[in-house]
Amino acid sequence: MKDFKLAICQMKTGADKVANIDKAIDMIGQAAKNGASLVVLPEIFNSPYDNKCFHEYAEVYPGRTSQAMMEMAKKYGIYLLAGSIPERDGDRVYNTAYFYDRSGRMIARHRKMHLFDIDVKGGQYFKESDVLSAGDDFCLVDTDLGKIGVGICYDVRFPEYFRILAKEGAECILLPAAFNMTTGPAHWELSLRMRALDNQVYMVGASGARDTSASYISYANSRVIDPWASVIAQAGEEETILYADIVGQRVSDIRDQLPLLKHRRLDMYSVDKKFTDKK
Repeated sequence: MKDFKLAICQMKTGADKVANIDKAIDMIGQAAKNGASLVVLPEIFNSPYDNKCFHEYAEVYPGRTSQAMMEMAKKYGIYLLAGSIPERDGDRVYNTAYFYDRSGRMIARHRKMHLFDIDVKGGQYFKESDVLSAGDDFCLVDTDLGKIGVGICYDVRFPEYFRILAKEGAECILLPAAFNMTTGPAHWELSLRMRALDNQVYMVGASGARDTSASYISYANSRVIDPWASVIAQAGEEETILYADIVGQRVSDIRDQLPLLKHRRLDMYSVDKKFTDKK
């Protein structure tokens, strides 16, 4: 993987779709002018994160939002993971991230695989499956920066997905997200660091800024974690652009010094393997 500058646009999202797109455009432009080769937006950046909004804001690709994002990637010659948006495909709506290359071409699409259905006693209740459908694609793309994988928010809680990306060569994994004020303080940074540690990759957690007046309040706190599980860049709750310098050699160095992926006992991990075999 090459060395490059990465930027997370931790933007605040409101009810005005056009204003959300315009804000993303402004922040992407600023990040690119400051030297970012890869820019990442948050989960559901063109709409409130609310089941009541997903059908209304959903777009068939290529729609208004994706056209604007393609133009920005091409204008500045950057890689752009345009967070995620509600995507309409037939009678289904998905939580979908589009990844654009330097020419503005869509080179990868990830539909959130694990839907966020939780009911925490005294805390957060949300059920994405009431409105959204689950994707079934593993997202990994080979770029001139390195091999980059994509997940979305709740995907991070399922280590199998990230292990498969790492097994297929991922060196950096981008995660647009919207952890809330219940799960965020408890698990957000911990989850990112665990996935970085397990797979010896850069983990990029891109959150929206916090809006306490919203129906769903984002924890914010975007993070960039290196393959040693160290936090190398962090934001608070405010709207901001977070930058991080990605050092490509660090991935291979850490994997050489602590070869976790090579030490896996694949001969022992079969689901058919029984504990009783040892008795």
